Amino acid sequence: MANTPAVPAVYATRAEAEDAARKHFNCTGAHPMGKQWMPCAKHGQASGSAHNHP
Repeated sequence: MANTPAVPAVYATRAEAEDAARKHFNCTGAHPMGKQWMPCAKHGQASGSAHNHP
């Protein structure tokens, strides 16, 4: 089994998070998390890839 790098769950810009949402999280949009952005318009919307944060 090949080791694949983890996909980040937080991004510096909304555009980066929206791009990741489309490519890696099977959702659209982004939502703010403090001063950073997370993929998907709503938290917990992602399917096909899980993300966790404190």
